Amino acid sequence: MEETFVIDNGSCQISRKSCNRNSHHMLPVVDWMSDVPKTPDESDLVEVQFKNTRKGYYHNAEHLPLEKGSVIIVEANPGCDMGEVTLTGRLVATQIKKNRINTERYEIRNVIRLATDADLQRAAEAHAKEQDTMIQARQLAKSLGLEMKIGDVEYQGDGTKAIFYYIAEGRVDFRQLIKVYAETFRVRIEMKQIGARQEAGRIGGTGPCGRELCCSTWMTQFTSVGTNAARLQNISLNPQKLAGQCAKLKCCLNYEVPVYEEAVKKLPSRHHTLETKDATYYFFSSDPIKGEITYSTDSHRPMNLQTISAKMARDIIEMNCRGEKPISLGGKQSSSELIEIDYQNVVGQDDLTRFDKKKNNRNRNNNGRRRDNHSRNQQSNKA
Repeated sequence: MEETFVIDNGSCQISRKSCNRNSHHMLPVVDWMSDVPKTPDESDLVEVQFKNTRKGYYHNAEHLPLEKGSVIIVEANPGCDMGEVTLTGRLVATQIKKNRINTERYEIRNVIRLATDADLQRAAEAHAKEQDTMIQARQLAKSLGLEMKIGDVEYQGDGTKAIFYYIAEGRVDFRQLIKVYAETFRVRIEMKQIGARQEAGRIGGTGPCGRELCCSTWMTQFTSVGTNAARLQNISLNPQKLAGQCAKLKCCLNYEVPVYEEAVKKLPSRHHTLETKDATYYFFSSDPIKGEITYSTDSHRPMNLQTISAKMARDIIEMNCRGEKPISLGGKQSSSELIEIDYQNVVGQDDLTRFDKKKNNRNRNNNGRRRDNHSRNQQSNKA
């Protein structure tokens, strides 16, 4: 990837146009307290972002004039690394608490200096080798017969260390692989295992909603997503629609689950049956947001569906508890007959050759008319 760096020596600030892939949109942070005057007891911590989603926290021990977007050199193990400042001031402590980082076990290193043109050039040369290194690393892992996939490679700013991000279903013994990598690439090797969701976040892309993937823009923690979230929201359990680009259930299925859980608490239990003078109604489906419940006269099939409000359902349940029965539910009747559920191939209905079939039928009709006219002409000539 060709990289261009812009250095503004007049204002002593160093910026870059494109240093890391997708660095312009990966996990953005808005410093909404940037215009608040600083206090003497304010923390000297800064948040630094490296390639893609990797971030770290460092002490600005030298009290450098750092602000969001500044490119700096920080301490690493070993050597030094280059990153971009994404957050400064009092919000850094809030971000550390949000990401559940234990400061007692997490080693917070120091900021060394602002990046110079030599640092930028060295980092550009190191990042230029990442794509070729990843392809070669995949071939070496395959030659050793390891069940793993190298998803990404990240070189340290000084080029003395490389981080290999890999994906594996189970435990992988890559001790021999590390030796091969060290002999081949002549750098210090670090292996980090990531999941399918983290890989999608590092690669990036556009979701079916038309927006960039949440895992590549703002999500920092991934929680498990189950099919119960889809059932609670009455979403069709279609794997092709529920799965994201990582082949896992979409993270957005969890966004509205708390709202639905709170709405479901206001509905009566689905195990209650409604007794009326004309029939017994069983729970069929519900719409928690609208506060409506649909009942059926058959406990296993949708028959004589009636939709009523949750309040009306609770009133009828109280009447049944007193031994009383209303004449009917009096709800919105969906159907008076048995509904047979039929699954159709919707895609097959719009076949690409549907116009050709009509055209062929029209040609056959025209050919038939020609034959009839020809036979009539022959009979008239004979007469």
